[in-house]
Amino acid sequence: MMMTHSIVSTRTATRFAPLLGLLLVTAAWPVRAIEVLTASELASHCAVLPQQQDSADGQYCIRYVQGFIDGAVATDAQVMLAADEQRKESFTERAYRTRAPSHLDRQRAARLAGFCLGDPLPLFDVVERVVADLKLLPTEQAQSMSARDAVYRSLTTHYSCDPAPGTNQ
Repeated sequence: MMMTHSIVSTRTATRFAPLLGLLLVTAAWPVRAIEVLTASELASHCAVLPQQQDSADGQYCIRYVQGFIDGAVATDAQVMLAADEQRKESFTERAYRTRAPSHLDRQRAARLAGFCLGDPLPLFDVVERVVADLKLLPTEQAQSMSARDAVYRSLTTHYSCDPAPGTNQ
């Protein structure tokens, strides 16, 4: 009687078969880039505001702006932390800085983002400003501009960290 030894036991092969199948299926899927949301598409979702805030389109609009803000501040906070790591500091100083960021740290991160929203500022007030700016975009520009760029331009215009005299802040 001849026995063959397998590198992979039957138990191991059975346990990982679903994972292997998933890997093979996903490897066959075509890789696609994320489709860019245009300012025009975002404006179409935002058109229902302020009357239908709880509708799917209203929530899409509000959450898009909120996600943009959160992402910009979080990303810039990480860039700020990476820059701070270049300087010499004690373990205690570093632990305090990274685990208990101060109000000044949050303001500094916001400045890197290019806009400062202040505290507290209702999200819907910000969304209303962005929506007003989306409505002012010429159709051709709204169709070619990304929603990301339109929201960023609106935020930096209305919520500048260094407001010029006479601007709304």
